[in-house]
Amino acid sequence: MARMNAVVHFELPYDDRSRMAAFYTKAFGWQTTMLGEEMGNYVLAATAPSGEMGPIDPGAINGGFHPKMPNADAPSVVIEVDEVETAMEAVAAAGGIILGEPMDIPGVGRYVPFTDTEGNRLSMLQPLGGPRECGN
Repeated sequence: MARMNAVVHFELPYDDRSRMAAFYTKAFGWQTTMLGEEMGNYVLAATAPSGEMGPIDPGAINGGFHPKMPNADAPSVVIEVDEVETAMEAVAAAGGIILGEPMDIPGVGRYVPFTDTEGNRLSMLQPLGGPRECGN
């Protein structure tokens, strides 16, 4: 059976990042790391014990939060792919719409958002170093 592309990350928009970080820390015990303007004021969210390659527990995922922006004001999931350009072609061929050009995220990989045939916003990530074992 061919390897499936797993969900490896989630993203949620915020209006107030300090308020958002405090909520998820208090409500769920998540650990947040606020990045600076050079990273778009992104906030990393660790939801499970993690190592260098992400969560240690199979099936667990971490996530992040970004400022609300047009066409990105709903929760999103990130799907790991082997090669982002090839995956972009597959998404387009299946009826999805690629939203912009892939961008390099330092220390993470190549990332590009898209919408599926139902208008849901998702993203694809080609991690640095290739796909991780067990999809985490």
